[in-house]
Amino acid sequence: MHSREYNTRHQFRAQTRNRKKCKAILMKSTLFFLAALGIVLCALSAGCTSPTQAEIKPVETSTPLPTPVSTSVATVVATPVAVDTLPPEQFIDLQLTKERPDFSLHLLYNGGKGEILVQNILMKVTRSDGQVIEQYMNDKQRKPRRGDELVIPGSRGSDRVEVFVTSAGKTYKAIDRQMITSAY
Repeated sequence: MHSREYNTRHQFRAQTRNRKKCKAILMKSTLFFLAALGIVLCALSAGCTSPTQAEIKPVETSTPLPTPVSTSVATVVATPVAVDTLPPEQFIDLQLTKERPDFSLHLLYNGGKGEILVQNILMKVTRSDGQVIEQYMNDKQRKPRRGDELVIPGSRGSDRVEVFVTSAGKTYKAIDRQMITSAY
């Protein structure tokens, strides 16, 4: 009888230990679920779901017309306006080049520290023949991604390129540069 009582106590203790293990596993999985839910809620409240359809409206600048010169030919190059710099925590890498032989202007977006805040990128080209071309990266269909590129036809002469970046709801003039075609 003594061994039966011992076996019963042993089984009771084993069942109690198993219940405690199940409770511990249930508590751990509940804590994990609550932590994951908390992280998702923090990400949503941090603005990760803000609208990406911000409209870029570049600042209107007037370009002075060249004065006619009677005997000599003068080339007038518009002085670029000071470039607004993005705050360091919103830095993005943009590469602007003028390619040969077609003189096309290429803007390459390489991401950067502030790439998750970028909503739109607009490239405005004022060609040497006076034609103005504006183009949004991805035509405002989605946020720009690393490796996205804008290609706008340039001219043989000096083309002015302005790049406007909308980041965290504010528009910055990131680039304002004369792209001159160099000799071979």
